[in-house]
Amino acid sequence: MNWKPDEHASSTQTNTSPKYSYFDFVQKPIELYVFIDPLCPECWSLEPYLKKLSIEYGRFFTIRPIVSGNLHPMNNDQFEQPKRLRDIWEKTAKRTGMSCDGDLWIENPIFFAWSASLAIKAAELQGKKAGRIFLRKIQEKLFLQKQNVTEEAVLLACARDAKLDIEEFKKDLHSSSAKKALQCDLKLTREMDIDYIPTIVFFNQMIEKEGIKISGLYPYEIYVHVLFEILQKEAIPSEKPPLEEFISFYEIVATKEVSVVYNWSLAKTERELKKLQLQQIVEKIPVKYGSFWKYIGE
Repeated sequence: MNWKPDEHASSTQTNTSPKYSYFDFVQKPIELYVFIDPLCPECWSLEPYLKKLSIEYGRFFTIRPIVSGNLHPMNNDQFEQPKRLRDIWEKTAKRTGMSCDGDLWIENPIFFAWSASLAIKAAELQGKKAGRIFLRKIQEKLFLQKQNVTEEAVLLACARDAKLDIEEFKKDLHSSSAKKALQCDLKLTREMDIDYIPTIVFFNQMIEKEGIKISGLYPYEIYVHVLFEILQKEAIPSEKPPLEEFISFYEIVATKEVSVVYNWSLAKTERELKKLQLQQIVEKIPVKYGSFWKYIGE
């Protein structure tokens, strides 16, 4: 498969560029600091917009996930009120279309989120891309499968799914390097006055100017508007890949993610995905809200 989103392979693409022809910038001008918590359902709900932004405009920016803690309302009562946390997850899933099964907090509650955050920094020691893939696998195990992502066995399963070097990951999981990296993220969160997650801060590295901060979830157009403002110009979006290539690259995607990326209604998105299901290219994953699809074709 030749396609990959501009976030990983960027371009100086113009209107006359061949389809999916990319050339790397020496340095992309924009950096997006994305402040997240692996247990936060709204951070999970940000995924469709980050995917679309990366596909359409990733040639201009890099994403730097920053692991933050205890900022989202869901964290405040996690010891005392599992029912409240379940309700927050269920409401978020219904509102955003990104399934998260709140029954986890009744059936398999999580008490020590620290180890999941530490594991993300351990995965990043194998590269930023490895870290992002690992984060996604943690979110899938947590929100779709109700697994306790603070348990080492689950973290190792996520590492295998992310195709990490398992022995390296085991070592790094308990290393001072991972702990130091996480402390740096928490320090950056404090220094930048981040008081809610998810938050994205847009920086233009080419000019000395304060970044633009967006806290919470917003319509996609808001993120594009801010990107253009910080870029100081408007840009033409890159072409989208064929649907099969998109799913093949990400392996597991939500109907909502496909709908957002391709500007389709949920009904049209379901029809297009069912066509691929009939061709045995994807299989539907049963989840509590909405639907997810796994790539199985070659």
